[in-house]
Amino acid sequence: MSDKKAYAVLGLFETPDALMHAIPKLRAAKLGTVEAYTPYPIHGIDDALGLRRSPLGGMVLVMGVLGALTAFGFQYWISAIDYPIITGGKSAASWEAFIPIMFEVTVLFATFTAGLGMLLLLNRLPFFGHPVLSAKAMKGITRDRYALALEAESEAFDSAAAAQALEAAGAVDIEVLPAPDRSPFLTSDYILRTLGGIFVACLVAGLGIYSLIKWFPLLAPMKYMQDQPRLNAQKASNFFKDGHGMQPPVPGTVARGYLPTATGTQDASATLVNPLPRTKEVFAQGRKVYTNRCEVCHGALANGAGSLTAAYGAKPANLQAQQFRDYPDGKIYWAIVNGKNAMPAHAAYLTEPQRWAVVHYVRALQRAQNATDEDLKVVAP
Repeated sequence: MSDKKAYAVLGLFETPDALMHAIPKLRAAKLGTVEAYTPYPIHGIDDALGLRRSPLGGMVLVMGVLGALTAFGFQYWISAIDYPIITGGKSAASWEAFIPIMFEVTVLFATFTAGLGMLLLLNRLPFFGHPVLSAKAMKGITRDRYALALEAESEAFDSAAAAQALEAAGAVDIEVLPAPDRSPFLTSDYILRTLGGIFVACLVAGLGIYSLIKWFPLLAPMKYMQDQPRLNAQKASNFFKDGHGMQPPVPGTVARGYLPTATGTQDASATLVNPLPRTKEVFAQGRKVYTNRCEVCHGALANGAGSLTAAYGAKPANLQAQQFRDYPDGKIYWAIVNGKNAMPAHAAYLTEPQRWAVVHYVRALQRAQNATDEDLKVVAP
């Protein structure tokens, strides 16, 4: 007897062994697709049902690789083609810097593929009305019963023959499941009602927040945003004794990066004398500071030729020039503290002995061309 309105015939079994013995018999009958519903996984049931390995892992792998390539392509185009910028002396196409974003986009593509692929493609959502969920046997299936279903593959599904086959295979309880309503899900009416509900919810929420702020304007945290205790430098202020908002610097303070020297100008600094002795320890300290602070701009030989700033087209001071060779030690010390570009910023982190040690080391580098100079023995690697 053919029943076009039947979706499947469900049969309950008492034990997992009875279920496993029934599967080959039902598959041999070829009355419909054989599906199993159990409260927990049963070893070997996938092979018995002839189920292939889930394609979800392959889908995630492909989309993860695609995400990594997409992230690499975007970053390469931005960094190396559209807007190349040299950072830290590295190539604009340095791929090592792309790895964090590549990892994040790989995870993004793989996660969305796993979630949406499982729900929409494999589980066929948004179809929420699977007939087995409303079956009488569902309570037993989720506890201690095991079910096999012969599901319709075509309109000519014979539910009576399916019931007989399940009974012959050992099913203790048989139930015919009606076909679900397959009416379209995303109808125009449904979409309009959903959009209307979202609009009304947003409108009510907006009006509610607006009214709350109007009724309670000083309610935290709004009061901190509307009444901030800020100071206007051009207006009077009761915070200071003189009533002015703008205050002069505290006497004796110096702005960061502008450390004072014993003399006010570089020419006046010519009278300063290096207080440190010319020892191996002093040269070693000067070499360490110069390598960490100065060499990035002025180069290993203090001429700027092989420096990082030279790669950008900048022209750092050539300390091998005769002008700087003729400088007294005091002038070089003044330049370290009050020089151009990043020199004052580096000097702020150095003690006075470290700065004078750098002066000794610069002098040794300037004289390093003379092979008989004793300084070359402590300067050379």
